[in-house]
Amino acid sequence: MRYALLSDVHANLPALEAVLADVDRRNVDAVYHLGDLVGYSSAPNEVVALLRARGIAGVAGNYDSTVASDHAHCGCRSESARQEELAHLSYAFTRQACSPETKRHLRALPFSLDLRPLGGHAAGPRVVLVHGTPSLNTVYWSADRSDEFCLKMAAMVGLKSGDAIAFGHTHRPWHRMVEGIHFVNTGSVGRPKDSDWRAGYVLMDLGDGEPRVEHVRVDYDVARTIAGVRAAALPEEFAEFLRTGGATG
Repeated sequence: MRYALLSDVHANLPALEAVLADVDRRNVDAVYHLGDLVGYSSAPNEVVALLRARGIAGVAGNYDSTVASDHAHCGCRSESARQEELAHLSYAFTRQACSPETKRHLRALPFSLDLRPLGGHAAGPRVVLVHGTPSLNTVYWSADRSDEFCLKMAAMVGLKSGDAIAFGHTHRPWHRMVEGIHFVNTGSVGRPKDSDWRAGYVLMDLGDGEPRVEHVRVDYDVARTIAGVRAAALPEEFAEFLRTGGATG
């Protein structure tokens, strides 16, 4: 089974359209998203509508669940007072911009998904999809986490050698194998933070031999997204972040 795994679209419709067009050119069996569909850009309703129209299921990111419940804060981590201010500006815009229908869809997203490419009658392999970690969707699972941390997370959902767990939230792609378990951060479709502005997603082959993971980057019309950010009167820092892939963010 070949999966396309998308995370952290963050209301960036042109990036999502480009990724889905790239997926459509490949031999993919199923597409899933790993949350944070909204926030920081101008098209939250359009992003959710496109994923729904395509029948793409997925999990709730912290931004999705907080917007859906009108929580006081998006659950995003800030490293400076200005970043915190920007986070609040993004969150206020997103809560106002999301339609009741969009919020209903975000509210209905599950916390995790358990995929079994060989079917439920077989012992394995499995891939578990979460946004942050199996315990919380606000925890950042970065590449510098220890092997011990990874195995602790895997144990929470009963993973064994040959299985995989995929997650996003950090907007930085990476892949590591520990004791035969694959740990895959799928990066970000709409707001990368690894100094590469291109939209990112993952192709994962599971169920036929050794699991295979490929991180894919896709050019998209970033100028169109930036125009939407400016038209929505969102901070200019968001436009610069998109242009540089977070290099100055």
